[in-house]
Amino acid sequence: MRLKRDFFVDYICIMNIVLFDSKERINFLPLTYTRPMADMRMGMMTFRERWEHYLGVSSSSLTEGYLSTKYSLTLESDNLFIHGTLVATQQLVEQINQLTIGQGLTYEGDLIAYRSSNSVEDLNMLQLTALDFKVLVLKQVWELFVNNDTVLRADFELLTKGRESAPIPEHCTVINPEQFFMEEGASISCSVFNASTGPIYIGKNAEVMESSAIRGPFSLGEHSTVKMASKFYGAISIGPHCKVGGEINNSIVFGYSNKGHDGFLGNSVIGEWCNFGADTNTSNLKNDYSITRLWNYAQNRFVSTGRQFCGLIMGDHSKSAINTMFNTATVVGVSSTVFGSGFVKNFVPSFSWGGEKNSTTYLLNKALDTAERVMERRSIVLSEEDKAILEEVFEQSKAYRKD
Repeated sequence: MRLKRDFFVDYICIMNIVLFDSKERINFLPLTYTRPMADMRMGMMTFRERWEHYLGVSSSSLTEGYLSTKYSLTLESDNLFIHGTLVATQQLVEQINQLTIGQGLTYEGDLIAYRSSNSVEDLNMLQLTALDFKVLVLKQVWELFVNNDTVLRADFELLTKGRESAPIPEHCTVINPEQFFMEEGASISCSVFNASTGPIYIGKNAEVMESSAIRGPFSLGEHSTVKMASKFYGAISIGPHCKVGGEINNSIVFGYSNKGHDGFLGNSVIGEWCNFGADTNTSNLKNDYSITRLWNYAQNRFVSTGRQFCGLIMGDHSKSAINTMFNTATVVGVSSTVFGSGFVKNFVPSFSWGGEKNSTTYLLNKALDTAERVMERRSIVLSEEDKAILEEVFEQSKAYRKD
């Protein structure tokens, strides 16, 4: 979701941009098993897309070795390194633009940006300055949906400022149309859009089918579809090429994933190439209303989120069968297929096959075959780089599986 360069670019010293993974990358597994931190989605864009929009240039990644074959690192004589989950703002861009080679910025004790003529060998030699204003830099996976409302609103202002929405059809009702924007090529039919609670954005060539009710903040990515009679209440971010329906609240779907049937999804983050069987439901609140605990790969145990509401975190290429029930605060890894009666366990390792009972390993060759077929339906090839990444995730996640 990149637009032409705007006035922000006028005062930016163009240099080579590198978005780096921090030590917190492990806290965002399983989402970061298959992508750098900067390629996670929050608001209307990924972290990378947001920086590239502000800076007007493309970027590369400093990430794990096995990911670098797909997300490569480009180094030049003048490089600006930016923390992968730092949310770009105009104020930040102005501050970063003042850095010279050998200087860096910290926030709450963490390095968030630095300018260097080489890679990362001389971090201890950097001249560091602490930011004196508040910024948003994520350290835990649940912070994606917690902060989605704020970032969605800011992204809407950024991407629609000075632009005019496509016409609203007479058969649709839009409350507070000043906060509604529809790109050319989008289609909406006989539905109600309430933008009085937050902005609503309908992306290029996206479709909202009839009898849907949508409250903002809400963003629908390019070529995505909202199925008939859907009930959505913000903050919701749907990436490109998704099919979504049923009931959704305060959730993010990265892209190329389907939740096209009835069933509830709340306070959740879903990766790419996922599919929810009909009547799949996620619980986002415990029966005793206590604080939720979520599986953390860094500590190898469940940790407190400090939040009452937490639903499902699902890695890429995972799927659920019809009538699947996800318990409150559940983590499902990469390339897992979940089915069976009863609630799913709160932690499902990557490449799992089954449900609450009798779960086995989803064999790598079968998982790759499925991924290839799924992506082929969208005219996308499962590349050798993609296969190598999934093979590495299979190896890294072996310790979590029973067999």
